[in-house]
Amino acid sequence: MVICYLGVGSNLGNRGRNIKLAVKKISTLKGIKIIKKSKMFESLPCGGPAGQPNYLNAALRIKTNLSPLNLLKKLKKIENDLGRVTTVRFGPRIMDLDILLYGDRLIRDKVLTIPHPRMFNRDFVIKPLIEVL
Repeated sequence: MVICYLGVGSNLGNRGRNIKLAVKKISTLKGIKIIKKSKMFESLPCGGPAGQPNYLNAALRIKTNLSPLNLLKKLKKIENDLGRVTTVRFGPRIMDLDILLYGDRLIRDKVLTIPHPRMFNRDFVIKPLIEVL
């Protein structure tokens, strides 16, 4: 099992409920065990179109035996199941799930970059992440 850190965010609909539903769905995935969950932090949107609602963000520390790409595939399915529709880059979304760190792995390909490439520049990622380290 590998220790991983996930970012969870929402700025559409009932943001808190969306995050709780995502965490619940993650907890039911075979090959994943949630170790710790941060509290939710509210933040302004970072980039994207003007006028977006504020985000709620959280982080999870998990143990998994899923490969990074398989984990990503399962997280994308949860986003879709919760109603995520991608319209514009950094646009509003009902759910955003990101793999922030996957053990000590460095991954750089077309589909996945770990560590998450923008996490160190974003307080809304770092603050919840610090809570679960």
